[in-house]
Amino acid sequence: MTRKKNTTLFEDSLQELEQLVVQMEQGELSLEESLKSFERGVKLTSICQKALQDAEQKVQILLEKNGKQTLEPFNDE
Repeated sequence: MTRKKNTTLFEDSLQELEQLVVQMEQGELSLEESLKSFERGVKLTSICQKALQDAEQKVQILLEKNGKQTLEPFNDE
């Protein structure tokens, strides 16, 4: 898969996951619909995690190629 396809897949999966969460939070789905939504959400989460792991691996490879393996923890405060 190309980088653009990976990015699109991640973004589309994340958007669908967000929509599922909103629907489930509204509490108007039947039990069967909720279970299907939950199952789909688990699959989408897996897709997003895989895309993030792939991106992290690419960053690690690029850092190693440049001889700058100096990763620091990200602190978003």
